[in-house]
Amino acid sequence: MSRATLSLDGPLYEYLLDVSTREPAVLKKLRAETASLPLANMQISPEQGQFMGLLVELICARRALEIGVFTGYSSLCVAIALPADGELIACDVDANWTAIAQRYWREAGVASKIDLRLAPALDTLDGLLESGNAGSFDFVFIDADKESYDVYYERALRLMRVGGLIAIDNVLWHGTVADSNHNDSETQAIRALNEKLHGDERVSLSLVPIGDGLTLARKR
Repeated sequence: MSRATLSLDGPLYEYLLDVSTREPAVLKKLRAETASLPLANMQISPEQGQFMGLLVELICARRALEIGVFTGYSSLCVAIALPADGELIACDVDANWTAIAQRYWREAGVASKIDLRLAPALDTLDGLLESGNAGSFDFVFIDADKESYDVYYERALRLMRVGGLIAIDNVLWHGTVADSNHNDSETQAIRALNEKLHGDERVSLSLVPIGDGLTLARKR
């Protein structure tokens, strides 16, 4: 037993990957291609992707929403876990990064499950609400511009069914949220949302120290 979360050094992290991850070849291929890109650190880790897929399965999700796609690794993890008639609405503004994503979605045979919306995410979310989609989503993953996290969270909460799950990435923000010397706008936005969620009685809450920190908020 341990009174605190175990720190993973290099060998232990590699052991974790070796014994726990079941990463399909198409996901490994996408991760390798993304690793060569200038913004490679924007991609989630394989163990986080697998964890999210498991969450999708556990809550029997059929409708999912992603805010922030990049090259599509997280989208692919979610789409693979969705049932054959499942739907993932994926929000992003960058046609170049998402072109890579679409290529791998097709290769994995899940492109028909994914509806890519190339527009500001807030426009897409408001459009979904205006068209009667409140309370209809099972799973939401938020991983986009940090200053807008709170706005995305509030929209996601309205779109989410009772019992649905919101997953928010980067909530530990490389450790800077706990360092008073870091007060840039992104760090401050994440700190503020973390504090808000801690007292938000609309959800059940757990911050999981996986990747760069993943908050799970279940709508009550």
